[in-house]
Amino acid sequence: MRAKDVTVDWLRGTRFEVQSPYRPPTIEGVIVKDLQVHLDGRGDVIELWSAPWVERESLAFPQHVYQSATDYGVVKCWHFHEIHTDQFTVTRGKLQVTLVDIRPDSPTFGHVNPVFLGEQRPRLIKIPPMVMHGWKALSQPEVIVVNLQSHVYDAADEYKLPWDCVLADVWEPRNG
Repeated sequence: MRAKDVTVDWLRGTRFEVQSPYRPPTIEGVIVKDLQVHLDGRGDVIELWSAPWVERESLAFPQHVYQSATDYGVVKCWHFHEIHTDQFTVTRGKLQVTLVDIRPDSPTFGHVNPVFLGEQRPRLIKIPPMVMHGWKALSQPEVIVVNLQSHVYDAADEYKLPWDCVLADVWEPRNG
């Protein structure tokens, strides 16, 4: 399936299985790497990227790096890419990322993986092509995300759908 063939109607006809956020992601090709915090009396250092991780951790070598801010409570989704791989981390705040495998030939087609990352749990997440994703900022005043993409940004490889076209109920917090 090509990215241009993914429509809201096609998504609404797809059966999704939301997985537990307390277990590692189930979607094939998704990697979540816990980042090491080096803490001492002066402050802390968190390694965001290291070239040896490409081979050792199966990450993509970044060709384009940017930072973005998302205001508290905002949901940014849904989107996916046909070519490039996203790899990002949070440097300020707390974020819920939700991943959806929309690759019909994937053994994990239809899996939905919520993942939480932020200052209290620094992680780097790798999202392969054709895995639909989005996020919600869970802390005030904003969440800062650093994205280390596998390719230079190309707007033609950015496929967007309305945030509430499917899975509108996956976003935290859920009261109860």
